[in-house]
Amino acid sequence: MTNPIAEVPDTDAMSPLVHMDSTEGGAVTVWINRPAKKNAFDAATIAALHQAFETLHGAEGVRIVFLRGVGGAFSAGADLEWMASAADWSEDDNRDDALGLAHMLKALHDVPALTVALVEGPAFGGGAGLVAACDHALATADARFAFSEVKLGLTPATISPYVIAALGPRTAKLLFATGRVFDADAAWSYGLVDEVFEDAAGLEAAQDALIEEVAACAPGAIGDAKALVNDLVDQKIDRGLIEETAKRIARRRVSDEGQEGVRAFLARRKPSWTN
Repeated sequence: MTNPIAEVPDTDAMSPLVHMDSTEGGAVTVWINRPAKKNAFDAATIAALHQAFETLHGAEGVRIVFLRGVGGAFSAGADLEWMASAADWSEDDNRDDALGLAHMLKALHDVPALTVALVEGPAFGGGAGLVAACDHALATADARFAFSEVKLGLTPATISPYVIAALGPRTAKLLFATGRVFDADAAWSYGLVDEVFEDAAGLEAAQDALIEEVAACAPGAIGDAKALVNDLVDQKIDRGLIEETAKRIARRRVSDEGQEGVRAFLARRKPSWTN
């Protein structure tokens, strides 16, 4: 089993704004590290996150990636000083700037491992977009969410594909158009988060449970299973789709992981990736 610590570079050396912790079991935590700003975005933070997510695309042995903010805040959205500096930019400048956030979110969405947002405190604007771009989201009861762009005369355009996919169009229209602040229970009812915990201790216990759960699963199979959902969502079930799914399972059956998993099951032993 590849040690992901050897595969994931220490991002502290690249940027103080984002760093990663990893375990030999294939769990990585990406930390947004601007606690004095409640982990709000600026261009440098977005670039650092993008770099971290791109690094994880090629990291062998990683099964699960957690995204969390340092200091008990997930992300308060756009940094006010950054917004002030952009006030006089041209439309082209603003488009280029927005593309940075859009590409970062796509890099997060495309991480092969299962991605899980661990949300405490505020998750506003782009911060809530990060939550939506993850595959799974856990929150503490004190978490708060908002897509408040309309209150600034803006729209949540770059995060919208991920939010609409998570919430559905009706709820997304309501929350986008009102900019309302909502709590963790409401986020659960809307589909933005999957479980709510009383405090950080409960959140971390759930994190540990997920790490233990995926430890039994082959890293490559996790990535292929996630890609299966991404590629097949909303597809019509026709002959072409049937053939495509048959090809995918056949490819997995002859893969090293597929061969090892079946042989281990028949021999009543643990597969190599659990050692």
